[in-house]
Amino acid sequence: MSKNDTYFKTNKATWNEKVKVHAKSDMYDLKAFKKGKTSLMPYELEALGDVKNKSLLHLQCHFGQDTLSWSRMGAKCTGVDLSDEGIELAKTLNDELKLDAQFVCCNVLDTSEFIKDTFDIVFTSYGVIGWLPDLKPWGQMIAELLNKGGTFYMVEFHPIVWMFDYIEAKPVMKYGYMQDAVIYEEYEGTYANENSKMISKEYGWNHGMGEIISALTEAGLHIEYLKEHNEAPYNVLPDLVETENGMFVTKDKLYPLIFELKATKI
Repeated sequence: MSKNDTYFKTNKATWNEKVKVHAKSDMYDLKAFKKGKTSLMPYELEALGDVKNKSLLHLQCHFGQDTLSWSRMGAKCTGVDLSDEGIELAKTLNDELKLDAQFVCCNVLDTSEFIKDTFDIVFTSYGVIGWLPDLKPWGQMIAELLNKGGTFYMVEFHPIVWMFDYIEAKPVMKYGYMQDAVIYEEYEGTYANENSKMISKEYGWNHGMGEIISALTEAGLHIEYLKEHNEAPYNVLPDLVETENGMFVTKDKLYPLIFELKATKI
């Protein structure tokens, strides 16, 4: 077993525990979701437009809320995630909501081994690439699974966000923007419920914007746009301030919190 396999095994165990906590959390609000509330953000809906009858692959889908939200809009969806607990819950929700999404449990880097279809859209969002040691195989896998002319869209926390250690009361800049070394964190709780008694043990990697874009362009994707935003939809960092439109910003707005990237397979 390689070091990375050991890291992935630890992360999988943590995410299996997180699924149990997140399914009961206010942040994921499963009750409202089951009643028809979408889990997608306005800019995600705007970026992909009408998805009816389009095939959509959702990478690192957690327990499938976004996948099922796209499915409700008429897309033919497949969700992939490392956590078997997440995939089991996603399948249960799919059946309960009488939707037709498919879900596959695997490491996202191995997706091409498990899924032989190709897709009109590949989608991924929030806190996803930090679990991957190398983005080149990730970019290649996305290109392999996209139809010609297909769209890749991601929205993700900005690389600058991951330079800080948030365990202390005040965030401290601790990690390199382009740090190659793995980052290990162990803490009580989870972003969706800080009061949870679960212990999160996580191995992650930092990826700068240049690495992200190069991984996609070298795989044959054409970048349509890159947008950086100083507000985020989730209150998952310390001392964020809520805006009038329900987004969250840092008090000084000195750096972006999220970015959107849209690309096309040429």
